Amino acid sequence: MDLQVVWYAVAALLVLVGLAGIVLPALPGVPVIFAGLLLAAWADGFEQVGTVTLVILGVMTVVSLGVDLVATAMGAKRVGASRLALIGAVVGTFAGLFLGIPGLIVGPFAGALVGELIHGRQVGQAAKVGFGTWFGILLGVALKIGLAFAMLGLFAFAWFV
Repeated sequence: MDLQVVWYAVAALLVLVGLAGIVLPALPGVPVIFAGLLLAAWADGFEQVGTVTLVILGVMTVVSLGVDLVATAMGAKRVGASRLALIGAVVGTFAGLFLGIPGLIVGPFAGALVGELIHGRQVGQAAKVGFGTWFGILLGVALKIGLAFAMLGLFAFAWFV
């Protein structure tokens, strides 16, 4: 088997794992996608995808990291979340991993809610903070999905044009 085919297969696997990692918080999704695209470009000897495209893809990767932090913080800040709510959202997200898709949806909300209750907030305010934090995380995921598909589109354009 040609070694280049193996590199392309590994690159494709990295892209697929990266796409899953956008939704699963334990995996750094967009950076893994970038690694897969970089590997595919390298396997081709950078003939199809060159430096300019890779720099743009790298910048998009860095932007995705910032988007995640900013979206979550904005959602939480908008509703007055405490530090414990943010910690709770992170813990809830990781705990939710073990419960599948429902856990990934409910985990951040429940974690932020519990964090606010521990902080001493009333249930109504804690629920508001839980929802705001969850909405920020959801917005971050949506933006990262958009960035990931834009990266894939840019890579495909550079490859085929």
